[in-house]
Amino acid sequence: MTKTRCTCRLETRRGLAGHAGPTFHHDDGPIGILWTVWIVVQVRLFPDAGQEAALRDTLALCNEAANVVSVEAYQGRVFGKQALQRLTYGRLKAMGLSAQPAIHVARKVAGAYATLNANIRAGNLGKPGSKRRRNAEGKPVGFRRDAAQPFDDRCLSWQMRSRTVSIWTTAGRQARIRFGCSDGQYAVLSAYRKGESDLVCRDGKWYLYATCDIPDVEVKEPDGFLGVDLGLANIATTNDGTRHSGKGLNRVRHRNQRLRTKLQRIGTKSAKRLLKARRRKEARFAADTNHRIAKQIVTEAERTGRGIALENLTGIRDRVRLRRPQRVTLHTWAFHQLGQYIAYKAARAGLALVHVDPAYTSQGCSACGHIAKANRPNQTTFRCTSCGFAEHADVNAARNIATRGATDWAAVSLPNAA
Repeated sequence: MTKTRCTCRLETRRGLAGHAGPTFHHDDGPIGILWTVWIVVQVRLFPDAGQEAALRDTLALCNEAANVVSVEAYQGRVFGKQALQRLTYGRLKAMGLSAQPAIHVARKVAGAYATLNANIRAGNLGKPGSKRRRNAEGKPVGFRRDAAQPFDDRCLSWQMRSRTVSIWTTAGRQARIRFGCSDGQYAVLSAYRKGESDLVCRDGKWYLYATCDIPDVEVKEPDGFLGVDLGLANIATTNDGTRHSGKGLNRVRHRNQRLRTKLQRIGTKSAKRLLKARRRKEARFAADTNHRIAKQIVTEAERTGRGIALENLTGIRDRVRLRRPQRVTLHTWAFHQLGQYIAYKAARAGLALVHVDPAYTSQGCSACGHIAKANRPNQTTFRCTSCGFAEHADVNAARNIATRGATDWAAVSLPNAA
């Protein structure tokens, strides 16, 4: 019997965020269906004055070295990790970096170019010849003075009982740097921390992003699927009829947009201070809203023994044509983040997750399957012109998504059960 192994990599910022999405690998062994989850937990560092100065100098040197490596990589067209390391290792050592930090600097640069090339191939930086793409391709990748720097266990060690870390710096090893985190984060760190940790300085505060390898979770066979329709008026709607309204979130975004415009027009030092203080407030509010919605959806699916079906909305910003007032709402809509949160929470709960084709889910009748634009007389109403079925438009779309989720899951599972 052949089964499917599902691997989901997640990275967290403020709890858990941004993951690369579930990928499916077909294995020959009867290992069952598994989620493998990596979580990045953020902890706050509390260095004293001397330790902070050492950390700041270390980040500055690492990123100065990264810019040097980036120029050499760009000029020599050498972007592979091993090749770039061999090319620049001696120079990095001469700049004052120890062996492991020098290796990580070269790998960081290689990773930055890999990300750039992936974005170019995906069309995220525009078409060939566009101004944005020319700007990206026409110069080496640059690194800020305080950009994050990865450290492995040879450069950074954790003392969990005393809640301190010891880290290599240009001023020597800095021991007993205190860190703080929630009880839940501490439990995850203590049990599952593995691999690299990133040193980050943000708004004058110091953080470590630590990678945790969560044990494989076997995916339970779903008893149907909970379809989730993502939208603007309603952030998320399930086929059970639960609607998570986007009015509150959109109201906050519009208010912040007006305030930013006003402060930018004023342009005084005080206005700029206010802009700097508020720059992440909206993002934190949106992330918290998405976390709450994702938790409710996953909890409901787990309670009823169902999997979760989401739309595959990759490239929606390029496909959708909207009036100018609606474009700001679309481009600030964190649907991808919500999908990520649902995915990692589903993975940790062992729930099946399927991304389905979103084509015509809003125009098709969930009762008879008839597809027509006339089925949607307005944004909220669905009324089938063939069979007369009527329902809230988002609920009808969520039902279509749930049906497609069950079909797609059966198509994957049945061949592997032979």
